[in-house]
Order: sequence, then C-alpha cells, then structure tokens
Amino acid sequence: MSSDQDHLQETDTEARFEFKKEENSAFETEKGLTEETVRVISEDKDEPEWMLERRLRALEQFQEMPMPTGWPGAPDLTEVDIDHIVPYIRPDIETRGGAENWEDLPEEIQDTFDKLGIPEAEKNALSGVGAQYESEIVYQNMQEQWEEKGVIFCDMDKAVQEHEELVKEHFMTKCVPPSDNKFAALHGAVWSGGSFVYIPEDTTVEMPVQAYFRMNSEGMGQFEHTLIIAEENSEVHYIEGCSAPKYSAFNLHSGGVEVFVGENAHVQYSTVQNWSKNTYNLNTKRAICEEEGTMEWVSGSMGSKATMLYPSTVLKGPGATDNHITIAFAGEGQNIDTGAKVYHNAPDTKSTIESKSISKDGGRTNYRGLVHIADGAENASTSVECDALMFDNESTSDTMPYMEIQEQKVDVAHEATVGKIGDEDVFYLQSRGLDDDDAKQMIVAGFIEPITEELPIEYAVELNRLIELEMEGSLG
Repeated sequence: MSSDQDHLQETDTEARFEFKKEENSAFETEKGLTEETVRVISEDKDEPEWMLERRLRALEQFQEMPMPTGWPGAPDLTEVDIDHIVPYIRPDIETRGGAENWEDLPEEIQDTFDKLGIPEAEKNALSGVGAQYESEIVYQNMQEQWEEKGVIFCDMDKAVQEHEELVKEHFMTKCVPPSDNKFAALHGAVWSGGSFVYIPEDTTVEMPVQAYFRMNSEGMGQFEHTLIIAEENSEVHYIEGCSAPKYSAFNLHSGGVEVFVGENAHVQYSTVQNWSKNTYNLNTKRAICEEEGTMEWVSGSMGSKATMLYPSTVLKGPGATDNHITIAFAGEGQNIDTGAKVYHNAPDTKSTIESKSISKDGGRTNYRGLVHIADGAENASTSVECDALMFDNESTSDTMPYMEIQEQKVDVAHEATVGKIGDEDVFYLQSRGLDDDDAKQMIVAGFIEPITEELPIEYAVELNRLIELEMEGSLG
C-alpha cells in the first residue's frame, strides 16, 4: 500500500471516532444528582415501583460512600464532580426502546453509526446489533433464527417491562450490588439503556452479538447496564464497542455489566473501547460462573483520560474456568488502570490472566489484579502473566498483583515483564526495509497478537488500526 493510501486510511479511521453532532435531545435532566433527578429518570421510563425503589436505595449508598482514594498509582478523580454531569439524555427518536428498522432513525443518528461501521458489521459478522446513543438504545435487531430458538437480545429498558421476573431476580442483586463501590452505586441510581441477553438451555449462538455505545454530548454521563444470562449448556459471544468525540469538558462513563454463566455454559465478553481523552471510564464488570462453566473476558482500552476497570469472575461451581486477556494503551496525559479479579470459591477451578500494556509520551499504565483462592478450593489453579512495553523513559508502567491463597493444594504461577522497545529489534526490521515507525508498529502488533486472535477479524483489524493511530498521536 502506498504512503498516500496509508494516510487516507488513517484519516478515514480517525474521522470515524472524532466527528461530532449537534445535540438534539427530546428530554434531558438537569446537571447533578438528586432524588428528584432519579425519580424523573424512572418516571420518563415508566418503570415499575420496585426499580424506582432500587434506584433510590442506590442513591442513598452513593451519597454515603467516599470517593475511592489512596490506591498507589491510581488515577486522580478530583475532577469527577457529579454536580457538573448531565446523567440522562433521551435522544429525539420516535420509537422508545429502539427502532427495529435502520431507516426509522433520525438522519443524524443514522449518520453517526454509519460512520462507526454499523450496521455494516451486522451484515457481515453478527447475529444481532444494539446501538446506544447518549442514554438510550436507539436501534435493536436480532436475526430471526435466534429468536425462534428463544434467544432474547433487547435493550434493558424493554427487558424491565417485558421480562420483569428475570430482571428483578438478577439486576444488581447477586453479581454487582450497589454497595460494591461508589460508582456502582451511582450506576444503580441513574442507569439507562444497555443490553439484555438471555440464552436458553442447550443453545449455541454461533455468531457474535454486538452493542455499541456512543456519547455525543459534552459534559454528560453514560450509565448503560448489560445483563447476560446464559443457561445450562449454552454459548454466546458478546462484543461491546464504545466511543466519544473530544470536548473541553469532561465526560463520565460508568457502566455496569453482570454475567451469569450456567452449568457447562460458555460466555465470551469482548470490549474495544476508544473513549476520547476527556472521558473518565469507571466501570464495574462481574460474572458468576457455575459448575464447569467458562467465562472469558477480552478487552482493549485505548482511549479515556483515566480508566479504572477490573473485570471479575466468581468461580462458584466445581470445575469452572475464567480467562482474561487485556490490553491497555496510555499516551500523554492518560492513566489507564486496568486488571482482573478472580475468586476461586470451589474445587478444580481454573483461571488465566494475560495482561498487555503499552505506554508512550509520559502515559501511565497499571495492572491491578486480585486472585483469591478460598479454603476448600482444592486443586484450583491460576496463572497470571503481565507484560508491559514502554516507548520512552518518561512513561510509567506498574504491576500490582495481589494473591490471597487460603488453600494448600493449589497451583499458582505469576510472571511479569517490563521493557522498552529494543533498538536492536528496530534496527533488525529496518535492515529488512521498514522505516522506524513501521518497525515499531510491527513490534507492537506482535506484542498484542494474543488479544487480536480472540476477536472476529473485523474487530482485530480495527484494534490494530486504533493502536497505530494512538502511536502516532492521531486520536485525541
């Protein structure tokens, strides 16, 4: 490919994420968080009384809990002032709960998601797509072949109305209660949108389902909730994409993810995030895995001013398995604090954590993880591998693993490496005809290969392209 073609491709990719639309909302709350705000959100959604009660309890917990501070190397959250955030913006669309036909969406929203590659990705590689704009799902579609098998893929607001018993049983009760942390409590009070996925017993959804979350307005918060229930012997791959344009005021993303993996079920949850450099990304993601179930987390964190994200799994049943593959990229002014948590609460459970991080231009990456093996979890095994790659002496990368081992008969392994891109490696590739930038990009591509191998080809290509743009400082 010629250099002109390279430049055009880079410009096109950059434009996919950096464009902005004029705000055009049907309804939005005032800035800040009060009981009145919570009641207004619930009323606008016409929610049942039990959901309003849960929101108000979460609000009380949020107000009582302190801001997380004192973690070594953690991002500075002093700028995160909820009083300056608009927690709920309903876009101006006619169909509440998401249009089933793309043509029913307003032209500016169609244009936004067309530039992001939706619904093109739906045509090529997906069983279903949900698209969220600001605080609500604006488009939702599921292929008929899966609906006929009893698979449910809809937005959370619709699920509250049409699948009330399932949601009432699982929503922020056992997996991510509001008491978990301050931002989980915030999420519980003002959550809006997100995805509900239900896979019946003995059902394998052979193609991935995707949700894409887009923040367009300045100074807003996005609080989508994803609830996945995979019954016994079922299988699904869920892909989440996120982006926001750059503004001068900060944005806040505080989503919640709850995954219930039934006996001998298999769930893969993949995330490719490209938040702008003014976004604070503070999510809570957790899975509960029953006997012989398998949970896989695959995540790439590319954007944001600060990220604190630690997907966790509770291995509840004997023989359950949990695998994490994560990659984080931090450039100038970024602090990307990511990791994983695994709780081995049963015998014969297994977990692997593979963490990759890249930092340049003074950026900071941290791996912050926890492995807990409970008393009685005999023959549990875990392997943690953390690799950090730095471009310069100004950048920082730390590994902060924490292991709580309460059982004797276990197998525990941990390995961590930190290094700079070697001059000899670059020289070798240059001797084969590559220039300095291409040589470094090839080294990085090999470094992140374990995560790209786990993604469908369209997303692997996008992840590699985002990394290249980040290396060039083109995204901001």
